[in-house]
Amino acid sequence: MTTAATTETALNAEPPASPGGVPGIVRRRLATLDSRLDPYSWLVTAVVVALAAILRLNGITSPRKLIFDEVYYPTDAWDMLRHGVEWDEKTGGPAYVVHAPLGKWLIALGELAFGNTPLGWRFPVAIAGTLMILILIRVAHRMFRSIVLAGMAGLLMTLDGFHFVLSRTSMLDMFLGLFILAAFAAIVLDRDHYRRRLLHALENGATGRVPTIVPWWLLTAGALLGLACGVKWNALFFLPFFAALVLAWRVQARRSAGLRGSLFADLGWGLLSVVLTVIFYLSTWIGWFVTDSGYFRHYRADNGLSEPPVLGALLNLIHYHSQAYGFHSGLTKPHPYQSWPWQWLLMGRPVAFEWVTPAGCGAPSCASEVLLLGTPILWWSFLPAVAALLWLAIARRDWRAYAILTGAAAGLLPWFYFAAADSRTMFSFYTLPALPFLILAVVYVLGAIMTPPEGMATGAQRTDRQLIGAVVAGVYVVAVAVCFAYFHPIFVGELIPYESWSDRMWLGNRWI
Repeated sequence: MTTAATTETALNAEPPASPGGVPGIVRRRLATLDSRLDPYSWLVTAVVVALAAILRLNGITSPRKLIFDEVYYPTDAWDMLRHGVEWDEKTGGPAYVVHAPLGKWLIALGELAFGNTPLGWRFPVAIAGTLMILILIRVAHRMFRSIVLAGMAGLLMTLDGFHFVLSRTSMLDMFLGLFILAAFAAIVLDRDHYRRRLLHALENGATGRVPTIVPWWLLTAGALLGLACGVKWNALFFLPFFAALVLAWRVQARRSAGLRGSLFADLGWGLLSVVLTVIFYLSTWIGWFVTDSGYFRHYRADNGLSEPPVLGALLNLIHYHSQAYGFHSGLTKPHPYQSWPWQWLLMGRPVAFEWVTPAGCGAPSCASEVLLLGTPILWWSFLPAVAALLWLAIARRDWRAYAILTGAAAGLLPWFYFAAADSRTMFSFYTLPALPFLILAVVYVLGAIMTPPEGMATGAQRTDRQLIGAVVAGVYVVAVAVCFAYFHPIFVGELIPYESWSDRMWLGNRWI
């Protein structure tokens, strides 16, 4: 198995010139992963994903009732199965909702298979959370070229209480995180594909301009972002950040290859990718389009305005969106579990999804809670890891560090703007799309600890540094696992003595 240390050695080595005469320095700058199947990495992937699936599916039907925002989305999903759109049973007409339909359609798949039951509500979310861990492992392996670091990334997400609880609750955020992470994976694959094609062109004697390269993975990323927007609109935050990342990678790749290329061509492909984003987003509204009963479906006709067959439907949907955006912008009603972006990584105000004080635990008083709380040792590592990653990005000029920072910034920084601009009501689960990038930041720093300093002379020295770093990283992962196990009762609503519950409230009233 490769480690971070051997990865850095491979990346810093000077490859020989290829038979086609491509200088070694150019080959290094255009280096891409060997695309051959790595059975060991897939074995690690399978083991970690199986562990994640078992943890998330075991006892998923408890609590056997709707908790927190489950009062909205599973109900909407069940109505969509029967009416094609969200429905208000009290009025006997369409319901006004402010989130796009895709997440609810995915919940509806579980209800179609298992009925309007806790298993039906939550099974699709658990599968989405497990797939998210699968993609994270493969992205980490693609970026770090290390089975150890890839497995570590998957384990940390598996053992994160925040991701664990959201994977077992029928809300929309897990689907949002899945599609955004998949879009990031697609642009990483696009980077490799683009560089591989440039290197192939050089080896075949190409000079001058870049050959035409159809960016299938970039177009895939656009489609995935459209699906992400079809779950929640804040997926749009990632579009400009990912676009800037792709442009920077392409410009740098052409410079390394010594080939000329048009920025307009890049922008053209980017525009096509955005068109796919729009198309796939609109496709998530298919139930609204094909029925006549959706909210605002015939807004123009109902208000005496012309409504052409296709254009009229689009104009009505635009009106729907303007009303929904107004709702989101004006949502400032206080909530006991609301929090601000600067509190999220510190876990300053987690969200209680369920709280009861039944009897039967063998103590004078008992408690049962489902608390949306990150595993503290992991989450309190995020800010130091991001700070270290920023320094390493500057010192090493490593594309991986910049990519991770870009994803984390896209998932967090826009919320600071909205917090300052309109003080809207926010919750800590808005952090979910940024979570994979924060975990990758931790893994990158752990990999740096295991990496020998440049210029070390002897193999013995490198081995000692690698051994110490591996021990530090191993102790850290074990500490996260122990911390997760300690907090597990309040992640799953286990009935425990009130005193045991109180012992887990490390930040006192902020966690109550």
